[in-house]
Amino acid sequence: MRDIMGRRDRPFGGKIVVFSGDFRQVLPVVRRGSHSQIIDATLRSSHLWKGMRQLRLVTNMRAHNDTWFADYLLRVGNGTEEANNHGNIQLREDICVPSTGEMNDIEKLIDHVFPGLDENMSDRNYMTCHAILSTTNDNVDKINLRMIDRFKGEEVIYHSFDSAEDDPYGYYAPEFLNGLTPNGLPPHALKLKLNCPVILLRNIDLANGLCNGTRLVVRGFERNAIDAEIMIGQHAGRRVFLPRIPLCPSDNDMFPFKFKRKQFSLRLSFAMTINKVQGQTIPIVGVYLPNPVFSHGQLYVALSRATAKRNIKILIEKEKDKGKK
Repeated sequence: MRDIMGRRDRPFGGKIVVFSGDFRQVLPVVRRGSHSQIIDATLRSSHLWKGMRQLRLVTNMRAHNDTWFADYLLRVGNGTEEANNHGNIQLREDICVPSTGEMNDIEKLIDHVFPGLDENMSDRNYMTCHAILSTTNDNVDKINLRMIDRFKGEEVIYHSFDSAEDDPYGYYAPEFLNGLTPNGLPPHALKLKLNCPVILLRNIDLANGLCNGTRLVVRGFERNAIDAEIMIGQHAGRRVFLPRIPLCPSDNDMFPFKFKRKQFSLRLSFAMTINKVQGQTIPIVGVYLPNPVFSHGQLYVALSRATAKRNIKILIEKEKDKGKK
C-alpha cells in the first residue's frame, strides 16, 4: 500500500484499514510456541498498535435476549468469574449434563443437543442450528462417527488416495499412510449419508461461498463429486458440486516425508472443534470436555456460540474409579 500510494512514511500508505477481533477468544496459534511467543503474535504486540484508534462493541447480539447469559459470558471471557486455586471455574449445574463416567454419557449429550433427530434429518435449518463442540479432532471424530451411525440412510464411503511424494523406494506402505489424519485434512475413509451436515476444510471458490469453514448439507453422491447445498451465509441454498482435490498438511515438519492426500475437502460437522467455529452462531450447542480446555479463550468461544443459557449443555466427563478396568 505504501508503494501504491507513494507515501512510505505512513502505515498502509495513509489508507484507513479496519481490524476486528475479540481478545477474549482463542489467541493466534503458534506451533510449539511458548506463552510469550503466542502473546507476541497478537495484534496488540504489533508496532502498528500504537497508531490504531479503538472502537469497542459492547452489545452481545447473539445473546441480547438473555442478559444473564451475556453477563456470564463477559465474566468468563474477562477472567472475573469465580475460580479455584488452579484457575478452574465452577460451571452451573443447570447447563451441565450429569456425568457417570460411562460411555452412554455422550449419548445423553447428543439427545440434549439433537432432539427429534429422526424427524428433522432433511431440515436444513435444524442441521444449521445444532452442533457439539470439543477441544480436539480426536474427540470430534468420535462424536461424528456416533452421529453418522444414528443418522438414517444408506452409508457411502469415499476413500482417499494417499502418497509420500519424496519416497521413491516405497518405504511407506499405503496402509500406513491411510491411517494418518493430520490436522486440517479429511479422513482416509469419509463416511457420509444423504442430508448429513459437513464442513469445508479449504478455500475452493470464495466468490461462490466455498471457503474454509463453510457448512453444507450433502444432497447427492457421484463417483468423483459430491452434490451439496450451502447452509449458511449469503449463498445459503446454493447447490454446488465438490471434487476431490490434492491436500497437504499445513505443518511441513509434521512427518519426515511430504504427505499428500487426494480426497474431498470435507468433514462431518455434527461435532466440530472449538477453534473451527470462531465467528459462527450456533443457537443450540453442546460442549464435550473429556479433558480441560488447553488454550486461552476456548471455553469462552464454546459458550458464546449459543444464544441463551437454555440452549447450551456441557458434558465434563467424570474420571472412572481407578479400581475399575
